[in-house]
Amino acid sequence: MLDLISSGLVGFWLGVAGIHPEASAAWELLALQTAPALVLNSAPDGVATTTLQQYLQGLKTKGITSTEQGIWIQSGPLLLSENNGRVPLPAASLTKIATSLAALKTWGANHRFQTLISAAGPIQKGVLEGDLIVTGGGDPLFVWEEAIALGNSLNRLGISRVTGNLVVTGNFAMNYQSDPLKAGELLKQGLDASTWKAAAKMQYSTLPPGTPKPRVAIAGTVQVAAIANPKQILLLRHHSLSLAQILKEMNVYSNNEMAQMLGQMLGGAPSVRQIAATTTGVPDSEILLGNTSGLGIENQISPRAACAMFMAVQRELLPYKLSVADLFPVSGRDRRGTLELRHVPAGAVVKTGTLNEVSALAGVLPTRDRGLVWFVIINRGWQLESLRAGQDKFLQNLLHEWHASPVIPTAIAPHAIGVTPTPLGAASRNEILYKG
Repeated sequence: MLDLISSGLVGFWLGVAGIHPEASAAWELLALQTAPALVLNSAPDGVATTTLQQYLQGLKTKGITSTEQGIWIQSGPLLLSENNGRVPLPAASLTKIATSLAALKTWGANHRFQTLISAAGPIQKGVLEGDLIVTGGGDPLFVWEEAIALGNSLNRLGISRVTGNLVVTGNFAMNYQSDPLKAGELLKQGLDASTWKAAAKMQYSTLPPGTPKPRVAIAGTVQVAAIANPKQILLLRHHSLSLAQILKEMNVYSNNEMAQMLGQMLGGAPSVRQIAATTTGVPDSEILLGNTSGLGIENQISPRAACAMFMAVQRELLPYKLSVADLFPVSGRDRRGTLELRHVPAGAVVKTGTLNEVSALAGVLPTRDRGLVWFVIINRGWQLESLRAGQDKFLQNLLHEWHASPVIPTAIAPHAIGVTPTPLGAASRNEILYKG
């Protein structure tokens, strides 16, 4: 049991939350904060403060002043230590934490975007005599694998040739290309294996052995229509991955295009900012967004706000029996994307952020003696590799003092452990509606 649990402040907070310390392990209790921005001003934690000062001193020896470094370290409602914690700083891709939070609040973790495929003409002997219409529903992760599966579903319907055009309506993007004309050209190629270029062939090679190659030849061109043909016949309804899976892919690779597409559907940066501030209780003056991906130094977030948003994501996921590990990369488990060359302590769930002169890291570190430690580090400086190494070492030093948690706390355990999530290109997500 944590020594922190015995403090009057934590006991008071647990009582207010209606939680009894004997109900669960202490590190689980400290994850259940209902108001992420609520921080009790207890005495600074000695280990955190000493380790932080050593970290800042190490930066100073490299000519990096502490006045431009933002750090926030928190366990449950207890602030352990901080530096410029309430000062908005360029947050780079920590912005995607705000976008993830706004998406969860708006749609929910199980939401799936729908893409409709319709025919504008009769289907006879494998030929659609008219246009093939795709109506986008905002899926930000419609890629080659999805187009291939869609083509195979059309082949199963008996369609192998289209005499008309491929007409794009609605909010359709493919391979992170949101221009509807370019997205349509990619889809047209993906539906017909005889036209595949290197990129499509490479993605096909990653699919399960025996996956058919689609053959839907479209004679016409790609056209964009503002209003769908009212006489169209609905053929297929394609369901995207769940929002939780989409956000995981976005955050693992820090995909800016996906973040921008989601942000646009959410109402843009002003809407994401408002949702983030309202959900966390942090003043909106600490969340300044020019976009929803993090590109550009105009996106400035205080370390406190970034921490509160990460904790709020965890809270929003509780009803779905998911955790932040299902939305963000886990060190030692997700050996891809932005963590590929990092040395963040194993088990930590994090989000990275990088610009030319910014390196940021936010997340949660499971420890034995301080439970779940939520942290944000925002560095200003040009020595990005050195800054990343310093962040990793800082967390390692904290873990050396507080010791690693003997088990992965249930509160931040990935829900997908032992479960195979629906993959990209799964034919099961194509709902066939046409009865012939």
